[in-house]
Amino acid sequence: MAFNDDSFIREVNEELRSDQVKGAWRRFGRYLIALAVLIVLGTVGYKVYEYWDDNQSSGTGDQFIAAMKLADENKNDEALAALNKLEKEGHGAYPILARMRAATVLAQKGDTPGAVSAFDVIGKDNAAPQAVRDAAKMRAGWLLIEGGTYDQVSAHVEEMAVPGNAFRHSAREALGLAAYKAGNMTQARQWFQAIADDAQSPRNVANRAQMMLDNITASGKAPAAQG
Repeated sequence: MAFNDDSFIREVNEELRSDQVKGAWRRFGRYLIALAVLIVLGTVGYKVYEYWDDNQSSGTGDQFIAAMKLADENKNDEALAALNKLEKEGHGAYPILARMRAATVLAQKGDTPGAVSAFDVIGKDNAAPQAVRDAAKMRAGWLLIEGGTYDQVSAHVEEMAVPGNAFRHSAREALGLAAYKAGNMTQARQWFQAIADDAQSPRNVANRAQMMLDNITASGKAPAAQG
């Protein structure tokens, strides 16, 4: 799904202002997540690609690329079979990368619980590089925004919502959306304000955060920040 970020934000902003928080989330929550996850996938993908690029000498590289092509063509079962084989028989970086891609394919198939579980295992694997572990935790957290609780999202991503962490912008946005969905406007405001106050926040992320701050203020359900 493709979005024009700025025009979509303006449209949703107008609609959200005329709706109650719960009703607004029912109508637009999935679209907000879909829009934001494009940024998240870009960040996660870059970190995982860096790791892959540093380890691409393995002879199983062609098999990994072939498996990714199957996934891109929505041949999910074939892709999973190829990735599972790589996880067991691959060399170098490819087993962990195959696990990451397999978890993504599960999400692609609509098996959110299976995908979250797979990402959880990777996120807790001390043998995996930190960048890959963090990427797995971030993906699990974002998958839980729609169907999970704030605490579940927080358990995956809050440790990354700190200054200096490469994933902090995505982590704060996930936490803000999870709090907003739960109806905790004070907590949501805190996370979106953290994005707005961070001079290094990507423009699109900062724009979405400001949109949510404006809507929270308009809802009257959380006091405006004092400055």
